[in-house]
Amino acid sequence: MLAVQFYEVVLALHILAVVIAFGATFAYPVLLGVVTKADPRALPALYRALHAISQRVIMPGVAAILVFGIYLASHLHLWSSFFVQWGLGVVIVIGAVEGAYLGPREKRLIEVADADLAAAGEGPVTFGAEHDSLVKRIGGVGALMDLLVVITIFFMVAQTGS
Repeated sequence: MLAVQFYEVVLALHILAVVIAFGATFAYPVLLGVVTKADPRALPALYRALHAISQRVIMPGVAAILVFGIYLASHLHLWSSFFVQWGLGVVIVIGAVEGAYLGPREKRLIEVADADLAAAGEGPVTFGAEHDSLVKRIGGVGALMDLLVVITIFFMVAQTGS
């Protein structure tokens, strides 16, 4: 019979929270590229969907990752371990960047894209400089956060070998 300890369930939930919170973000460049080529008029709707993912999936996921991580570090007495301190720092940074930087810029991107779409009327859509600048800034910061997630996963996995 399989005996599972509670902390193992929490560890599984911690890993699931990371997968659920950040998994989709790695596909954002593909989504944006496909929609931009297929139907630029759909971009404001895509921006709304990505912002909803940020608010309804990523931010609650960050909270779950933090709570489960605190439990695991406490239960396993790992607070002095580098990978725990790194992970704690990264989850705080990602939560802060999502809430204070990306969220407001995503909202602005939606407004700008809607305005550019309305200005185009029935003709071809040309997105302006502010739109393009916001896309680059949001995309760049998002890519850095994805890199932090990858590095953190490496540190978490590498610690098991020590």
